[in-house]
Amino acid sequence: MPTIKDVAEKAGVTVTTVSRVLNNRGYISEATRKKVYQAMEGLNYQPNELARSLFRGKSHLLGLITPTVAHPFFAELSAAIEGYAHSKGYKVLLCNSQLNREKEKEYIEMLKRHQVDGIIMASHTIEVDEFANVNLPIVTFDRRIKGEIPYVSSDNYQGGKLATNLLIDKGCQKIAHVCGNLSLDLLANKRNEAFVATARERGVEYYTIQTEINVFETKQYELLIRDLFNEHPDLDGIFTNSDLMAVSAIKVCSILKKKIPDDVRIVGYDDTNIASLVLPQVTTVRQPIEKMGAMAIDLLIQQMNKEQVPVDNILPVTLQERETT
Repeated sequence: MPTIKDVAEKAGVTVTTVSRVLNNRGYISEATRKKVYQAMEGLNYQPNELARSLFRGKSHLLGLITPTVAHPFFAELSAAIEGYAHSKGYKVLLCNSQLNREKEKEYIEMLKRHQVDGIIMASHTIEVDEFANVNLPIVTFDRRIKGEIPYVSSDNYQGGKLATNLLIDKGCQKIAHVCGNLSLDLLANKRNEAFVATARERGVEYYTIQTEINVFETKQYELLIRDLFNEHPDLDGIFTNSDLMAVSAIKVCSILKKKIPDDVRIVGYDDTNIASLVLPQVTTVRQPIEKMGAMAIDLLIQQMNKEQVPVDNILPVTLQERETT
């Protein structure tokens, strides 16, 4: 494998000159720069990016830790983050934690070894005090950490309120919210707070159905919703914490011969692509996923530049009404 010394000898320059060309430092004539590039091409020399990042003090690498990109929301969020990061000159190392605390900690250590410039935490498994040991710019998603770590979120309370009011406005008298486990300290829990408060205020019967901790599986969603209908066959409205849950509800309704929206109305959350690809198309609360991804990158860059950043970064949601209501 050729080295920087081989490049210098082939180009007829010093190793220092080659280093300056690679790192774009100091004055280098175009003729010398051309000789170095030609020598690199002739030798098929690949610069050591880690060594260069140590020299520059910046790697232009970012870490993104998600629970799983198999979930539509995290898939689209990851794509949005990667695309915007690339436009800003950064590459993204994607890590799927599978909601495993030890795996998440291993990924953080790996990202630190790779000299990433910052980390976006879209997973929520590790304990709060472990964030203090990262010593890198961090942005979290839908989780408010004690201290000055900024987070990005949609307006979860408003989203829950919009969804619940729509079901009631459409005539639903007995409604349920299918959500993640509320024992986790997540901002998404505000959707249920809004659901309960709105249902009480408007005088309709309501139920909250929680998944097990750290589960993103459609089979469990279907079992929960089937059990819900077994206990409450006259249920006529469902608000789910994701579009994937809403699609599971559609499937269960089809199996139970319940017509949508005549017998049951359904509202999802996120407005991922799946919401408009299934039939009937899902009414859902839209999170501005692209804006959320861009905001996370901007907050990391501002921290890298030693700028003050706001801790609370909450973006508005909108209601996308389709065929399930």
